[in-house]
Amino acid sequence: MRNLYLKTRLQLNALLCKDAVISDYNRALVAQLAKPLSQLPLMAVDLEMTGLDCQFDQILSIGLIPIHDGLLQVAKSQHQLVSIDGSVGDSAVIHGILDNQLAKAVSAKQAMAWFLEQTKGHVLVAHHAPLDLCFLKAEIQRCYGQTIQFVAIDTMAVEKKRLLRQHDVIKEGTLRLDACRRRYGLPVYAAHNAAVDALACGELLLAQMAGIAGNDELSLFDLLG
Repeated sequence: MRNLYLKTRLQLNALLCKDAVISDYNRALVAQLAKPLSQLPLMAVDLEMTGLDCQFDQILSIGLIPIHDGLLQVAKSQHQLVSIDGSVGDSAVIHGILDNQLAKAVSAKQAMAWFLEQTKGHVLVAHHAPLDLCFLKAEIQRCYGQTIQFVAIDTMAVEKKRLLRQHDVIKEGTLRLDACRRRYGLPVYAAHNAAVDALACGELLLAQMAGIAGNDELSLFDLLG
């Protein structure tokens, strides 16, 4: 039933959308949804932003790494810097991106065209996905004048659900990406940028899938919120 609802929603969005790029994006995703999760094309995504408000703050960089047939395609990982209006300001303390590094960055419109092309036909994977999706949707609305329907697995939500089956209360910081990875014995990465965090998120998802499923086959809807 959930599969049918999601397919119908994507098909309707594709039909009503006036922009061919976004319409094709939705149609490409519909064709993938019936596949088992292990065969579903996934794309781990991470963004660096100037802040946390998608209506006022801006995307600085996007990291992508595909997951095909249950394997991270590390050689195909990508990282794109995005130009912004004004300065990165104090946010540089968090993401480490400086104004001079953005001199050769692509425009927000170019970045969104690239993002849609690279993730077409993929289910997205992100840690705390609602935040990243909010920024992507807001930027696509500004660039294309159209709303878009994403389908995304949130590794934070997956981990929260798993922990709540074991504990009544989740301690602060328990759901951070690095904390989640430690519980699965995954390594700590010293470098910090959107591409590395996308890789870290993708590895976490594969560990979660193995922990949840064992030898069983998962569907997309086993991990969607």
